[in-house]
Amino acid sequence: MRRGVGLTLLAAALSLVVSSCGSGVIDKSTDGVPPAEATGTLRVLLPSFPPSTTGREEFAKVVADFNKVYPKMKVEPDFATYKNLNEKLSTSIAAGIPYDVMVTGVGWVQPFASKRIFADLGDYGVTPDVIKEKSLGALIPAATYDGKLYAYPLVADARAVALRKSAFREAGLDPDKPPTSLAEIKTAAEKLTKRDADGNITRSGFDLASATGFRQSFTTFLASTGTPLYVGGEPNFNNQQGLDTLLWIKSMINNVQPYGQQNAAQQPLVFSGEAAMGIVNGGIDCSEKGVGQKVCDDLEFFRFDSGKEIEYVGGDLASIGSRSRHKDAAWAFIQELTKPTTLDAIAKLNKKIPAYKDASNSPQAKSNPLSQFVADGLVYAVNENEVPSNWLEMRGNFDIQLTQAVLGQKDPAKVLANLAGQSR
Repeated sequence: MRRGVGLTLLAAALSLVVSSCGSGVIDKSTDGVPPAEATGTLRVLLPSFPPSTTGREEFAKVVADFNKVYPKMKVEPDFATYKNLNEKLSTSIAAGIPYDVMVTGVGWVQPFASKRIFADLGDYGVTPDVIKEKSLGALIPAATYDGKLYAYPLVADARAVALRKSAFREAGLDPDKPPTSLAEIKTAAEKLTKRDADGNITRSGFDLASATGFRQSFTTFLASTGTPLYVGGEPNFNNQQGLDTLLWIKSMINNVQPYGQQNAAQQPLVFSGEAAMGIVNGGIDCSEKGVGQKVCDDLEFFRFDSGKEIEYVGGDLASIGSRSRHKDAAWAFIQELTKPTTLDAIAKLNKKIPAYKDASNSPQAKSNPLSQFVADGLVYAVNENEVPSNWLEMRGNFDIQLTQAVLGQKDPAKVLANLAGQSR
């Protein structure tokens, strides 16, 4: 299912959930039952364990530890990806067969909490004040709604900017003084872009990492001007900063990077040499099985700063389904998920950063220079953490309408005004 279609179905399912109690629950409630005596099936939806042998083995360890406390409970995993997470959630909501544990991402908690899909973790003694002593401050706002905590952070999915030192030197630029503002990046990117005799781009000057939509990159670039996308759920982008940011993106596409560019491996184009500079995810494998040490040595990492130094940070957040018949067991499972050793395993599997307090000293951060860089930069974290209640619908709207503006199909100012009007 296409992502936009999945979001539409999920939004529709959420609109029905308040008036529908569902008829798919078959287990009796185990809440209040001693763990050793509780029986039933715990349904777990999560994109945190990839469908590999190693991923399944690590998940099995979590289940084994959980079964030491709940020996008679079965665990039924649904290994999702962020591409099909929307579809799975909408199907379960519409069918009235809720998951007991759901792992989602930044921007999901507020819409679900407002529709009473997620349970308040305060019932288990976990509040925003309590968790700030245990978890990354960068993800706590994204897990909070109306002053209450509805999700427990697992891992942070951070972004940085990288450049190829050799490309910079070839273009007469100093790799030790990377461009950080949007204006500086455009100037450098135009110098770094290579074309063939027909004018076709053969090496992009800057990879915006926006092959499938500009929502996340727009949020990132806008935040670097000191302007968050939303403030208290209200749109904060239909202004001069928002228009300048969107026009900047428009000026980059098909100028320093072809629209829709990505490689077959869907890895950062800077790693493969298809771009001289661009946005990268939060980890790199410098071994011969990865990009190799020579490529790693040719990379310099930095952050956007058009007035405010920032690092875009998403992440995986674990919640309890409000209609679960096994809330106590679900909380026990989340406790197993959030053990440092489990978070370290999830971080390694996904090249993300564990969301515990001392993430900079985690095994994943120490394993490669990019993970260390983004872990050290979590204090600069930004994301869409104060979104409106219809954010799941707005995600698709942003990707579609921003693309129309970037490709010259619609007026950028009118697009921003329309998106602001749709936010509610």
